[in-house]
Amino acid sequence: MATVIFTAIGSLIGGPLGGAIGALVGRSVDGMVLGGGNREGPRLNELAVTTSSYGAPLPRQFGRMRIGGQIIWATDLVEHKDKHGGGKGKPSVTEYTYSASFAVALASRPAGAIGRIWADGKLLRGAAGDLKTGGAFRFHSGEGDQAVDPLLEAAEAAGQCPAYRGLAYAVFENLQLADFGNRIPALTFEVLADTGELSIAQLLGDTLEDCDAAVPLTGLQGIAIEGPLVELLSALDPLYPVDCDACDARLTIRPSRRQTAAIALPEAATSNNREDFGGNAGFTRKRAPNPEQPVSVLRYYDFERDYQPGIQRASGRPLPGQPRTVELPATLGAEAARHLVEQAAKRNSWARQTISWRVTQLDPAVRPGAIVTLPDHPGQWRVSDWEWREHGVDLTLVRHAVLGIATPGSDSGRVNPIPDITIAPTRLVAFELPWDSNALTPVPLLIAAASSENAAWAGASLFADQGDGALLPLGTTGRARAVIGTADAALAPASPLLFDRASSIIVTLAAPDLPLANASMEQLAMGANRALLGPELLQFAAAEPLGAGQWRLSGLLRGRGGTEDAIASHLAGEAFVLLDGTGAVLDPAIAGMVPGTQISAIGIGDDVPAVSPVLLAGIGSRPPAPVHARIIPDGEGGIALTWTRRARGAWAWTDAVDTPLNEQAELYEVTFGPLQAPLARWETTTPLLALAASALAPLIAALPQGPFAIRQRGDRGTSRPLTIELP
Repeated sequence: MATVIFTAIGSLIGGPLGGAIGALVGRSVDGMVLGGGNREGPRLNELAVTTSSYGAPLPRQFGRMRIGGQIIWATDLVEHKDKHGGGKGKPSVTEYTYSASFAVALASRPAGAIGRIWADGKLLRGAAGDLKTGGAFRFHSGEGDQAVDPLLEAAEAAGQCPAYRGLAYAVFENLQLADFGNRIPALTFEVLADTGELSIAQLLGDTLEDCDAAVPLTGLQGIAIEGPLVELLSALDPLYPVDCDACDARLTIRPSRRQTAAIALPEAATSNNREDFGGNAGFTRKRAPNPEQPVSVLRYYDFERDYQPGIQRASGRPLPGQPRTVELPATLGAEAARHLVEQAAKRNSWARQTISWRVTQLDPAVRPGAIVTLPDHPGQWRVSDWEWREHGVDLTLVRHAVLGIATPGSDSGRVNPIPDITIAPTRLVAFELPWDSNALTPVPLLIAAASSENAAWAGASLFADQGDGALLPLGTTGRARAVIGTADAALAPASPLLFDRASSIIVTLAAPDLPLANASMEQLAMGANRALLGPELLQFAAAEPLGAGQWRLSGLLRGRGGTEDAIASHLAGEAFVLLDGTGAVLDPAIAGMVPGTQISAIGIGDDVPAVSPVLLAGIGSRPPAPVHARIIPDGEGGIALTWTRRARGAWAWTDAVDTPLNEQAELYEVTFGPLQAPLARWETTTPLLALAASALAPLIAALPQGPFAIRQRGDRGTSRPLTIELP
């Protein structure tokens, strides 16, 4: 508080310099009033992200850690231009995206593997090794025979690029930056440097020769060494106490309490020197009246919370002043961290009791770290140091804590991790829709409905394949998933003129989370629940979920949009698409729409493109087939053939209003005989064809029952035939 007050006063009087002086004075006052807030060990960074600082130290990583790293090589941003549209006088749209290639140094010692990668806080690479955006990733573990990265070698020329042996680093090639504001994002990496339990011997490495330091660091998942090793060891000492023994030929660092049984010391040796401690008793016992604050707070990286900083406090009544905090740049679980801080606090509390004990003969096993018992003094004691004197060996003993009591339970708290979902392949259905008489609607109206098995799918690029091997870009699908699937069985035939209450169809959608809903008759009349099932357009009133993405559709209106000729041609496994407005509208001028045209889509999760033919191709250009054909005898051996026309876009048939033609001229073609090789052909501009007996007789003689086929000719195509046989 004083720091804030004095900083404000200093800034008011003397500007920035006065503010700095005021802050210094305020910190002094806070230190005298509130205490210093003791901290031990290297400062725990709040998940430092990737930087590029020349000369910055690169830590050594052990176990599993989440780190930022240093960018050691990068290219300029690469611009990608994608042009859409522009056909037949339409305006074109040009989209610009950017990518970059760069290398990030991660550890100054070999590392086994890379796990997840975060970019600007979002998951860039999952645990399965899949990138969530476009680009390629390579990891070099830093072994002694490490080869040069091919991208770096190509950019810097052969022989000019180091292999960075002994340095673990990652390379991103053409990483797409659209999701990160077209800049290299702030990255953090999950480094899996070692497997198994860590030990102090691993941390020391070859720093000390002829040293035995096989001290297990139980519960420690990973740790980073950035500064001097002595700083890290001093931070570990309150949590993992060790004893250094240099009495033998080699230095031995061993954990305390390794003994299976305590060593019994003899009676204390007396001294006739008044200056010696204890006098005739041979020992002195003390209890520190003002002990140093015991370790009661531990800060660490919690791997159960994606390595976010965690904190654990020792139980018990807090002592006056600021608690003693250990900041450990290590990965721990909440249970392990709580256990460590509880044990450290207990050891510090028991260590307040000390005894100075004199012996004249010293057992070689009694050395610093040994556990001993004393005559007439209960409990166990640990030898902290010794000193040779004239009248014997003076041992300094501290009370050995009993650590068998169970540690209170702890957890990491509520966590909301970033979902790690592997991007599934793209599912694609391409189709053409009937014209809706809107002058702004393109003809033909081509739609590419794309979807995937999960929400991690981020869209795909679309291409047209006209069969010549060339892929013509058509833009992208967008991120919205269409409701698509497949039919489990073939849909039974029914009348297109009646509400089909008997038939039903089970469809399996591309993902279990894709929705369908019921619709009332009024909603059906307004166009709700329109769907494409293979070659037929239909509507459904009821959608019953069956689980696992399966739905039963019933209450059907069949043959919508002029597709009544496809009612009897359904197959199992054909495509299902809910026509809810989702899907990418394709430019027919680019797609070409030649026979055999296919639409392809490829996204991040696709090893091979998803390919679909264009269903209902041509339905928007040709008029629907006429209906209600009748043959009326004229009483003289001739007939009058009549029918009712239909028109493109005239799907709402209003009573007492004639159907709009939507063509420049009304023209029909009538044939008699086989569709591919008719015996006769007529053209008429009205829905009527009159044949006299003289013209009809030879046709009946050749084919007694016909049939007649009626087609309407439009501006863009010819309808499918309506057939009728002679009575």
